[in-house]
Amino acid sequence: MSNVGGVALVAGLLWWLGTGPALAALRRIDAAALVAALLLGAVATVSCAWRWRLVAEGLGVRLPLGTAVAHCYRSVFLNATLPGGVLGDVHRAVRHGRDAGDVGRAVRAVVWERGAGQVIQVVFAVLLLLALPSPVRPYLPAAVAVAVAVALGLVLLVRVLPRSGPSRGARALRAAVADVRAGLLGRRTAPGVLLASVVAVGCHLATFVLAARVAGATAPLADLLPLTLLALLAMALPANMAGFGPREGMAAWAFGAAGLGAAQGVSTALVYGALVLVAALPGAAVLLPRRGRFQFRVRSTARTVNQAGSAALPATGLAGSL
Repeated sequence: MSNVGGVALVAGLLWWLGTGPALAALRRIDAAALVAALLLGAVATVSCAWRWRLVAEGLGVRLPLGTAVAHCYRSVFLNATLPGGVLGDVHRAVRHGRDAGDVGRAVRAVVWERGAGQVIQVVFAVLLLLALPSPVRPYLPAAVAVAVAVALGLVLLVRVLPRSGPSRGARALRAAVADVRAGLLGRRTAPGVLLASVVAVGCHLATFVLAARVAGATAPLADLLPLTLLALLAMALPANMAGFGPREGMAAWAFGAAGLGAAQGVSTALVYGALVLVAALPGAAVLLPRRGRFQFRVRSTARTVNQAGSAALPATGLAGSL
């Protein structure tokens, strides 16, 4: 139902503002904009794939970069065409786990990888919104104070909760702490996770600014960046249909509050959705039937796996390949 609400929100905005500005903006998408979107999408996808590989291998699951890129492209395409915006990530997590022989660790790797990306995006957004004028700037100090208090409370809660014992909660806490230390905060993973996340956010933000220019926005970059960033943050809400919904609502409010017009915000968000869909099209090729299968290796297990009726092979001897 939340996905239907996202579609209803876009339909309501177009009914209120009229379809003329949005259609005119979409018609202004040219070859240069499409090529730029494809290049920015490629850099963002490779960055996310590298981040996923770092986290997965930190948890003990080998994931070749080429395979990660292919899976991430497929995930981006599914996220851009299916409701919710996360089904592609669910698919790559489960597929990775089945091929690796350890669904639990594979799913946790994707959860931590996506979570780290979201946290870094929020921190990046807060810093940028504090530095540049925006409709939410007066409320940021209070929001940051509340967020810091909540984060400190969670840290204290984790420290006081029992980590020993056979209970399910203790086991889950031990696993989470071990995952964060190995997959996110390790010396070999933390710098790469941070760098990959910043590059990916930068590419998404650049695509949104490109969409604003295509849609006819002439405001200075310092004025556009906070507005597009707010719309980008709204995309994290699952109440969307193939990305459409909260993004257009936030863009309408942010652009309207900044004096650029709600119609300009909706047009920008719709052009961004079109550019993202084009940038995700290479993922459609990954969905085509292939003769081979993606294979992964789990370093810490010696279980055997059967592949398409072939003889049993040691899981530790499987190499990832395209």
